[in-house]
Amino acid sequence: MHRFVPLFGPNNLTTVEENAMTDSRRRFLRLAAGAVALPALSGGAWSQSYPSRPVRFIVGFPAGNAPDIIARLVGQWLSERLGQQFVIENRPGAASNIATEVALAAPADGYTIQMIVLTNVFNATLYANLKFNFMRDIAPVGGIANAPYLIVVNPSLPVKTIPEFIAYANANPGKINYASGGNGSSSHIFTELLKTMAGVNLVHVPYRSSFMPDLLAGEVQMTINPIPQAMEYVRTGKLRAIATTTAKRLTDLPDLPTVSESVPGYEAIGWYGLSVPRNTPAEIVNKLNETINTALIDPKVKARLATLGVEPMPMTPAGFAKFIADDFDKWSNVIKSTGMKPE
Repeated sequence: MHRFVPLFGPNNLTTVEENAMTDSRRRFLRLAAGAVALPALSGGAWSQSYPSRPVRFIVGFPAGNAPDIIARLVGQWLSERLGQQFVIENRPGAASNIATEVALAAPADGYTIQMIVLTNVFNATLYANLKFNFMRDIAPVGGIANAPYLIVVNPSLPVKTIPEFIAYANANPGKINYASGGNGSSSHIFTELLKTMAGVNLVHVPYRSSFMPDLLAGEVQMTINPIPQAMEYVRTGKLRAIATTTAKRLTDLPDLPTVSESVPGYEAIGWYGLSVPRNTPAEIVNKLNETINTALIDPKVKARLATLGVEPMPMTPAGFAKFIADDFDKWSNVIKSTGMKPE
C-alpha cells in the first residue's frame, strides 16, 4: 500500500523559513493592495489619456513559445481596445529573469508591461542573487489564462491510472525515469510534488533541449506536460495520458481523472498574467485590468484560448495578487523541502 506524505507540515521548513515566507507574502499583498487603492497622480487624467503612445510588452521567452503566443493575443486585444500599439519585445534567457529585470527597471508609467507566468514565482525562490525582488517589485494587473497539465507515460509502461502508476513505482523503486525541461522547470517541480505527496521513488532526467524524442522512444517513461504540447501525441497513441493536474476534471477531457482523485490535495497548473512595475498609477493598473477582463469574456477570445489548451482566468488586481502569493507559498515550500537548485 502506498503512503501519502503531507508536503506542507511543520517538518518540511524551518521556523525561520516559514517566517520569511509569511513576511514576504504580507509585503506582497500589502504593496499590491496599495497599488490599487492609492489615487493616481493627476487624478483621472492618467486614465483618460493612457495610453498616448506605443507600449512595450516584455516577454521572457522566445517567439513561438506559449507565453509569446498568449502575449501576442493580449497585445492585439489591448491595441484594438485602447487605440495604441502594444509592441512585443522578446527577452529570453536565464529562465525569464532577464526579461523581468528589464521590465522592472522601466519607469512605472504604464508604458512597459510584462507577461508573467508561474516560472516567475519559481524563480523568486530558486535564485538568491537577482537584481530585483519579484514579490516586492511588481504590481499585479490581472490573470489571463490558466494552463492545465497532463501526466503522460510511454505506452510501454504498464499503467493506465494514477493508482496503477503508484503501485508500479512502489514495486519498481528507482526504475521509472521522468523527463523535465531542466532543474526548476514546471515539469520538474510538478513531478517532485507528486513524488512527495504519493511517496514514490522516481528518477529525474533533466533536458536542455526537447525530451519528447526520448519519451516517445521509451528512454524516459513519464513526464508532466502542458496540454498543448502533449495532446497530439496522446490522440495518435504515441503517449498515454493517465491524469490531469487540475483540481477538477476538464470539460474537454471529462473521462480523464485528476491526480487529486487518487492523491488528495494534489493540484499543479501553469498560468499567464500581466504585471507592471510597482508604483505604476492605480488608474492605469485598473484600466489595463478592465480591458483584459472585458476581452476574456468575449466568446471569440474564449474560443481562441481553447484552441491553445488554456482557459480564461479573469481576476481583479487584488485577486491576482492573492493568487500569486498563494502560489509563492506553495511552490516555495516544494522547492525548499526538496532542496532543488537551478541549473
